[in-house]
Amino acid sequence: MTYILAHRGSAGTHPENTMEAFVAAEKAGADGIELDVQLTADGEIVVIHDITVDRTTNGSGYVEDFTFEQIRKLKANFHATHFFKKTTRIPSLREVFEWLEGNGLLCNIELKNAVKAYKGLEEKVIDLVREFCFERRTIISSFKHYSLVHCVHLAPEIQTAPLYNEVLFRPWEYARSLQASGIHPKLKSISAEAIQVAMDCGIAVRPFTVNKERDMKKLFAINCSAIITDYPGKAFRIRNQYS
Repeated sequence: MTYILAHRGSAGTHPENTMEAFVAAEKAGADGIELDVQLTADGEIVVIHDITVDRTTNGSGYVEDFTFEQIRKLKANFHATHFFKKTTRIPSLREVFEWLEGNGLLCNIELKNAVKAYKGLEEKVIDLVREFCFERRTIISSFKHYSLVHCVHLAPEIQTAPLYNEVLFRPWEYARSLQASGIHPKLKSISAEAIQVAMDCGIAVRPFTVNKERDMKKLFAINCSAIITDYPGKAFRIRNQYS
C-alpha cells in the first residue's frame, strides 16, 4: 500500500504547518504528516517552513531572531484567513508530538537547515524523538545531505531520506552512500521505472508534492512507497480505488 503523507499537514485546505492542518490530515485519512522545523533564538524547535515569518504570519523577520514566546504570539493563518477564520499559532515540535501520542501517524520531519545552519538542530530533534519513543514513527529528511549523514551517526535507528529537485543518476545508490533508507525526490525528477528499481533495491520512494489526480493514480498503480501531498483527503479517496 502507498502511504499518504500530508505535506505541512493538509496544507491545501488549512493553514500550513499548524495543528489545525495536522488534525485535518488525520481526519482525511492520511497515514502520516510532513512538517518543517527550525530553531528560535532560545533554542525551541518550531514548526514553520520559511526562514522568515513574513509569508505565513502577521510578523516580519527571521525565525531565529524570535524567542518561542514571541513567535507564539503571531497569527499563523494571517495570509490564509480564507482557509480558517480562527487565529492559529506556530506550534512547537513538542506540541505536535504530544498530539501524535494520541494516534498512530508517521511523522516526516524536514530539517530546514540548508540555508540557515541551525547549530544543534539534529541533536535537539533526535533527543525529542527518543523522549517520545517515536524512533519507528519518524523519518528525517533534508536538502542538506551532510545533515542526514550526521543524523545517521547520532541515531541509526531513525529513518532518513534526502530531499532533491534534480534528476539523479541511480538515486538508490546515492541513498545507500548516505546510509539513508529512502529518497524524497521532486515528482518531476524521477520516473516510474526509477521508482520501481529503487524500491526493488530496498529504498523507499516518497515523491513530493503530489497534488494532481493523474499523478496520484500513477503512483498508486505502481504501489509507490508513499506520496507527499497537500490534499490527503483527495489522495485517500483515490487510493481506495486501488485497494
